[in-house]
Amino acid sequence: MSPLPTGRLPDLPLDALLACHECDLLMRREALAPGEKCCCPRCGYELAVHRPHWQRRSLALVLTALLLYIPANFLPIMHLSLLGQTRSETVWGGVLGLFESGMQGVAVVVLLSSMAIPLLKLLCQLLVLLSVRFKVARRAGLQLYRSYHHLREWGMLEVYLFGILVSIVKLVDIADLSLGIGLACFVALLLTQVWLELSMPSHQVWEALSDD
Repeated sequence: MSPLPTGRLPDLPLDALLACHECDLLMRREALAPGEKCCCPRCGYELAVHRPHWQRRSLALVLTALLLYIPANFLPIMHLSLLGQTRSETVWGGVLGLFESGMQGVAVVVLLSSMAIPLLKLLCQLLVLLSVRFKVARRAGLQLYRSYHHLREWGMLEVYLFGILVSIVKLVDIADLSLGIGLACFVALLLTQVWLELSMPSHQVWEALSDD
C-alpha cells in the first residue's frame, strides 16, 4: 500500500482507498497476491491478508463449530460430588439454575452471551459463506455480514470459559470434581470460532460480496 500525498485528495473512488485502523493514514489500495499481506507504512499495523482457499476453509470451520455447539452447551462440563450427592453441570443447566434462583436478569445475559449470540454469529457466517460460494443473494449476504460485525462484541464464550475455570479452581478443594465431555467440546468450539475469524479476512469477504 502506498500512502497518498498530503493536501487535496486525488480523484479516486472510495473502493480504491484504504485507511489504517490505528493511525488513520490514507493509502491507495493495491491488489494482493495469494499469501501476501500489507502493513501500514507509518505504524506497521497489519491491514489485510490475502488468504488462499479461504472460502472452503471457512465453510469447513463454521460447519465444525455448528456441530460442536449442541454438545458444548448441553453435555456435562463437570460432575460434582458433595456430601454424598452427585450432579452434572451444563451450560444450559447453569442458565436454568440462575433463572430458578431468582436471578432472571443474569440468566438472560448468560443465555444471550454464551448461547444465543454465538449461534447467531455462526448462522450469519454460514449464510454469508453460502452466498459467496454459490453467488446468490449478495445483498442479503451484505446485510448478514454487517449484522455479524455488530454481534461480535456480544458473544463472550471466552468470558464464560474463564468463569468455568474459576469455578473448577474453587470447587476442587471442597468436592470431588471430574471434567465432562461438554467442557472439551466447549473449548473446541471456542478455538474453532477463533480460527474461523482468522480464516475469514473481512476485506476478502466484502470484495466477494460486492463482486458482480
